Amino acid sequence: MFQSKKRKYSDYSTEEWGFVYIVSALAFLLGVFSFKMYSKRKTLKADDILKKVKKEFLEESSIDGSWIELTKVPWKKFAHKTDVYYGGISRYEDNELIQYEFIADAYTGSILDIYRV
Repeated sequence: MFQSKKRKYSDYSTEEWGFVYIVSALAFLLGVFSFKMYSKRKTLKADDILKKVKKEFLEESSIDGSWIELTKVPWKKFAHKTDVYYGGISRYEDNELIQYEFIADAYTGSILDIYRV
């Protein structure tokens, strides 16, 4: 009933190929943009951030204990707004147990503040 003639590669016009190239390029750019937006707002796991902080502390001396809250908390300092995790590290320094608390960015894992308690 409906029969279509098979077209060869050479049967397509340059306008049709130009359209295919433009659509392909736009689809690729849309995919790249979507991936960047998705990965930008993706948070890191709290345990991974704690491992990173512990690794930095272990370069100086051993650690006695550590903790991190698993829930993100909104945080603002001056014009910087983000979500953070709160955590802590304890270790012995000069035979005395010293505790440190830190605030880590939930999206990048960077330490925003660290202080001795």
